[in-house]
Amino acid sequence: MSDIDLIGASSFDQARFREVLGHFASGVTVVTTYDLDGPAGFTCQSFMSLSLDPPLIAIAPSKSSDTWPRLSNAKLGCVNFLCDGHESLARNFAGKGQDKFEGVGYRRGSNGAPILDGCLAWLECSVDQVYEAGDHFLVSMLVTDLGTQSGEPIIFYRGGFGYFHA
Repeated sequence: MSDIDLIGASSFDQARFREVLGHFASGVTVVTTYDLDGPAGFTCQSFMSLSLDPPLIAIAPSKSSDTWPRLSNAKLGCVNFLCDGHESLARNFAGKGQDKFEGVGYRRGSNGAPILDGCLAWLECSVDQVYEAGDHFLVSMLVTDLGTQSGEPIIFYRGGFGYFHA
């Protein structure tokens, strides 16, 4: 039995949980896809490398995401690592209901998914496995192509954006 089972979900302090998790600095990605309706994407802080052989990564889109169903149906996507000039891009792709690609430069990768202009790195992927994980999905994706550019990463920490310069 887990500690959460012992505590009970209704008595668990979600605000405190979010605050504590906010102390883990992470990079920021935008996951993109392309389907019959055109390009789509969402900001995804929940990203990690998963396996070298085969090359797998994992993302955790929210079940309330407008974009996740499009990525799930298309079965292909691109994880774009944002750089230090991309705070407005991260905020734009975190929103709902608007055309997130209006005024955003990109090229279509070998799998058709958008690779955002100026991103630090990118991983073109296909959806491998999808698992239910609370209010999110845990999605493993097989990497099919990748690349890098020069630049410095944008960091998300304690609810805000920061920068790392080596």
